[in-house]
Amino acid sequence: MASPSHTTDHGGDSVKTQSPELRKDPVTNRWVIFSPARATRPTDFKSKSPADTTPKPSSCPFCIGREHECAPEIFRVPNDPNWKIRVIENLYPALSRNLETQSKQRETDTGRTIVGFGFHDVVIESPVHSIQISDLDPVGISNVLIAYRKRIEQITQHDSINYIQVFKNHGASAGASMSHSHSQIMALPVVPPTVSSRLNGTKDYFDETGKCYLCEAKSKEFVIDESSHFVSVAPFAATFPFEVWIIPKDHSSHFHHLDDVKAVDLGGLLKLMLQKIAKQLNDPPYNYMIHTSPLKVTESQLPYTHWFLQIVPQLSGVGGFEIGTGCYINPVFPEDVAKVLREVSLA
Repeated sequence: MASPSHTTDHGGDSVKTQSPELRKDPVTNRWVIFSPARATRPTDFKSKSPADTTPKPSSCPFCIGREHECAPEIFRVPNDPNWKIRVIENLYPALSRNLETQSKQRETDTGRTIVGFGFHDVVIESPVHSIQISDLDPVGISNVLIAYRKRIEQITQHDSINYIQVFKNHGASAGASMSHSHSQIMALPVVPPTVSSRLNGTKDYFDETGKCYLCEAKSKEFVIDESSHFVSVAPFAATFPFEVWIIPKDHSSHFHHLDDVKAVDLGGLLKLMLQKIAKQLNDPPYNYMIHTSPLKVTESQLPYTHWFLQIVPQLSGVGGFEIGTGCYINPVFPEDVAKVLREVSLA
């Protein structure tokens, strides 16, 4: 879908400008306003506050040798003192893993309150403080992805859990309270609203076309890079500037069905995207999230549920309009983002 544009003259230079446009895609199931006049050229986007890479504090509990200062360990990889990855309980969990018995009592009379049972874990991605996930090689990143998979498989044994969210906050302004590279896993007794909305949107698209939207989301103008099993795109109705999705080429509903070979392949493409974003945007704080399907997804929902990994560089805040309407304003068209990121050279 091409964007309407026209040429204007600013002090003698002809500059091609694009008209505002509203877009909606089935995955976010929300309208986004693209308003490029609110920003400079796509190549001028830079983070004003790069992710904090301060030296190691003297008392980081995530560093090797300080394991006793952390919350209880769930497992480590490999299972010896020279670990590469540790999965631990969160010291300040948002939900309690000790309420499972009470969670059987489920809802109150109004149906608006349930017991706060769930899991909130931390994945320490490296024993060394100065190493970020993008510094690991593809196999090293795949080991982190496989640790996610292993922990998800463990949590799925609990019947009360309905959705598992893997996410990473990199940089203080992206929500990271610790500078040591880590990600988190939260397991919820409910299906969150964005997930329900995604299921509704992709179902509508499937009912209209007979196709899975994310299997189709590979138009050349939106593609950044691809590997054997994955493609990275700037999504058609990107909510945020320089947002990137990494999508499995083969239809797959659940992240935890990822095999070891595809994990290495994904590790390579994830590394490439994080490096390109860091170079192009002045090492911005970022979040990544793995959007998978609910654990109790039905057989009839499988044809239109397709997991993907979303990377969101923190380049702009959310204001009253976005909070009030749920409709976001993005100052850069994804076609332009894809072109800029395609051309980033890491040499």
